[in-house]
Amino acid sequence: MLDTFEHTDFHAAALATAKRGTVSVVIPTRNTAGTIAHTVAELSLLAAVGLVDQILVVDADSADGTAATATDAGAEVVSENDLIPSAGPVRGKGDAMWRSLVAATGEVVVFVDGDIADFGRHYVTGLLGPIVTDPGKQFVKGCYARPFRQHGSEQPVGGGRVTELTAKPLLAATVPELAGFAQPLAGEVAAGRELLASIPFHTGYGVEIAMLVEVWDRVGLDGMAQVDLGTKRNAHQSLAALNGMAGEVIAGLAETLGRLGRPDLGRIKPAPGTEREVLVRPPAAGRADPFPARPEATGERPDV
Repeated sequence: MLDTFEHTDFHAAALATAKRGTVSVVIPTRNTAGTIAHTVAELSLLAAVGLVDQILVVDADSADGTAATATDAGAEVVSENDLIPSAGPVRGKGDAMWRSLVAATGEVVVFVDGDIADFGRHYVTGLLGPIVTDPGKQFVKGCYARPFRQHGSEQPVGGGRVTELTAKPLLAATVPELAGFAQPLAGEVAAGRELLASIPFHTGYGVEIAMLVEVWDRVGLDGMAQVDLGTKRNAHQSLAALNGMAGEVIAGLAETLGRLGRPDLGRIKPAPGTEREVLVRPPAAGRADPFPARPEATGERPDV
């Protein structure tokens, strides 16, 4: 059975005292200038008490000044295009997450989205809590209510349409062991860096669901947990955009299940003309040359 916690179960000062290694918080960003300063400010409070050792913004060369805003707020900022340039063009969020492992220095890596309007430091204390307090927990995923905002009004639920209409039904049908995860597509994740470096990363929107299955295959449900983080408010996508996202989620799950010997969705193919080019980046660990970043971009590269 999946262990589920509340973010209020954990407190920053106690976690800082109990933690056994360094922590990097990684924020992949694209045009999030309106929210990133607040996010970095909240994380800086955790750095001040010794819980967070690195605040790393991996920016997609945003046109709205995200990188400068994050730098002014106190984050370490790198361009996703300066990380692992020999891997070719960056192909979306999953690719940025994969590349970030050459710049993240922490033994534990926490991923959070950069466009959360109601982000609070409790996101990170919640995600780190099970890992710090239970050596058996290696992977923690956030969950939350997703209010739906439209035409100036807000409903308490209704956001996360791809999650509810695609990801959760497919997981329940193909990997029922993971059906307890309320937000399988959540971008809020904490895990040991070694574990993250051992799995492949999908470059597109399928990264989150593929990661969930990959980690479950390695550590089992006992090594995983989820934490209720309250609410998450971010921008809603159009139905056309959600259609493409759903297709990438299906493709990511199908590829992962097929590679792990559970080809439940292996026969599903996108309709002609709707395919998106998505790559699967190999595990970062165990490579003689893990595509080093340019030294001027990230300084001395940590081993991965």
